[in-house]
Amino acid sequence: MVRRALLDRDDEPEAASEVPSREHAPTHSQVQSRRLAQPDSRPLRAEPATPHWRGAGGRWLVWVGRVVVWAVLLLIGYRGVLAIVSGPNSPSRPASPRVAAGVSASFPVALAEAYALEFGNVYLNFSPATAASRSKALAAFLPAGADPQLGWNGVGTQQLLDEQVAGITVHTAHTAVVTLLARLDSGSLIELGVPVYASGGSMAVSGDPALLPGPVSAVMPAAAGTAPDRATEATLQTQLAGFFAAYASGDQTTLARFLTPGTHLTRLGGEVSFGGIDAVRAPAGGSTRAITVTVTWQFPRPAGRRAGATGTASAALQMTYELSVVRRGGTWDVQSIGASAQAAVPGPP
Repeated sequence: MVRRALLDRDDEPEAASEVPSREHAPTHSQVQSRRLAQPDSRPLRAEPATPHWRGAGGRWLVWVGRVVVWAVLLLIGYRGVLAIVSGPNSPSRPASPRVAAGVSASFPVALAEAYALEFGNVYLNFSPATAASRSKALAAFLPAGADPQLGWNGVGTQQLLDEQVAGITVHTAHTAVVTLLARLDSGSLIELGVPVYASGGSMAVSGDPALLPGPVSAVMPAAAGTAPDRATEATLQTQLAGFFAAYASGDQTTLARFLTPGTHLTRLGGEVSFGGIDAVRAPAGGSTRAITVTVTWQFPRPAGRRAGATGTASAALQMTYELSVVRRGGTWDVQSIGASAQAAVPGPP
């Protein structure tokens, strides 16, 4: 009650000041004159502002511009480096030497090669006893009016043993020469050039074939003088006997003992049996080496013939492998095995 009384007393002066007394109240004419003399001091009511998002102060526009500028600079730099590496006006990849430029896509290469193989099987076989059938078979490959024996005089006998495509040279969109590699019953290895014409899926041997010499034996370069590691060769000679025996038989459990951890090899599965190791060549080096091993394989005897009978001895072949071996502890483990590209010559004494 005391506090409320105090508050009421505090409010009284303000109320008194707000309400003027009658004695000092201005007349109506005075009020009007004051309104005319003084401008309206009431604050103007502001219109609500239309909201406008500026993306964090408009900075998003700045970042977009920077990204565009960097992308352009990177593109220019990449094109410049590419021009330096490839050189000015770098030519496109040239066409294969055996195919004329611009016609390889239109000439049916695969079909022409198969067609020439079928032709060679007829052409390279001749005998007076089969002259009529040969003439009829050749007619399927020759254009109308061609010699039905294609130059053969009807004398002599020849048999084709094997043939395959050695290459093809495409001259135009319709003409090419297919080269066959063939072995004859005389033991000769020859090449035969067969001209082929192709149009709209149809083909014909357009002229006489040409006999060409087969590949000759190459002269091997002298092997690089690498010092052999005789001690390692002796160790591997003994250790690898068990490896090759398991490799031939397909004994996975035994084979795994000779392999590095994580190595898996496909075995021969009994196609041959191990006959022995003829040579091991191991160069001096570190704990991982590439070696060559010459092995003799024994092939199974002919079926239905007992051991010791005439003509029943099993065939044997020497073959050379390249192995990658890793030294672990006191033994060498095999990491890989494959055909050897080295010359099949004995190592230095």
